[in-house]
Amino acid sequence: MKVKMSRKDLLSGIQRVQGVVERRNTMPILTHILLEAEGQKLAFFATDLEVGIQGAYAAEVLEPGRATVSARKLHEIVREFPEGLVTITAQPNHWVVIESGKSYFRIVGLPPEEFPVSPSIQHEEQIRINPTLLSGLIQRTLFATGENNPQYILNGILIQLEKSATEEGTIRFITTDGHRLAVAEGKVSGTWKEREGGIILPKKAVLEIKRALDDGDEAGEPQLFIGENQLIYRWGTFVITSRLMEGEFPNYKQAVPEHNDKKVTTQKEELEGGLRRVSILAREKTSAIKFSLESGGIVLSASNPEMGEANETLETHFEGEGFSTGFNARYLLDALAALKGDEVTLEFKDALSPCLIREESEGFLTVIMPMRV
Repeated sequence: MKVKMSRKDLLSGIQRVQGVVERRNTMPILTHILLEAEGQKLAFFATDLEVGIQGAYAAEVLEPGRATVSARKLHEIVREFPEGLVTITAQPNHWVVIESGKSYFRIVGLPPEEFPVSPSIQHEEQIRINPTLLSGLIQRTLFATGENNPQYILNGILIQLEKSATEEGTIRFITTDGHRLAVAEGKVSGTWKEREGGIILPKKAVLEIKRALDDGDEAGEPQLFIGENQLIYRWGTFVITSRLMEGEFPNYKQAVPEHNDKKVTTQKEELEGGLRRVSILAREKTSAIKFSLESGGIVLSASNPEMGEANETLETHFEGEGFSTGFNARYLLDALAALKGDEVTLEFKDALSPCLIREESEGFLTVIMPMRV
């Protein structure tokens, strides 16, 4: 294998796939990137056996072939090159030469035959989705995903697909960490079969898809291909493959409160500012703030025996019998950041019940459990 390509494209290709490179040495091959030169492109592939990422960039292929090289070392070398052409040459015994200008590097590789096989896209279920919609679905739900949660399944994102009478259908993302819940949905097109309970995608796969969307400069719409135990995301030449998680996700509908007849509407920006200021004196481990509904306003307060106390009143319209409850301020701020509108309506039943926030025009709702203050 021998290729020439711009330093900019080479660095971009490395950076886009190295997010899943396995840093531990349990399997040395997983610390490498597979390079495949064919036609007029150089393809990159990296995987940790759960999530795989592939990308391809234009290159001058002088000799087609394959090679593997340390992802970390290749990135460190190319990052230090000035802009210009970079030549990569595979030599006998899996050595790889990297040259740019007067710089010459020769580093050891591993047999490309040892690298896991990249999956083929042959699934019948194919979904086309607007990139802005997909990015929004992720942004409005990712915050409520578990982080190393003992309940393994809560570290994933539940994806449900529903058919309709037309070619369009509904895609729904659901996340929960046991303390809060987020649900967002939108319209998609394509062909798929409805699966009872949906599919569950690991958080790290969703993070890679979000990163790809943020960096995305591909043409057309992203596509999702669903198999029995994997999901493939493809946008142009960029592909992310992920295993599906096995297990039963909680029934989110049971967590959405009904008959929340106490409603208060306020400016989102004012509520965010009040929460940030008051939470400065909240206990660091819990970020707990007292949330009191009173006639004419919301009173936010926090008390920390080691630091002091803080309170702030937000003027708003509220009718009915007031009450006080407690919330994790960070959870409320995360939920507010997912809203697109300037106003927010908080719905309550009583002091011991969850808070419901929804933005029906955007197909979004979130539920936050109360806590003792």
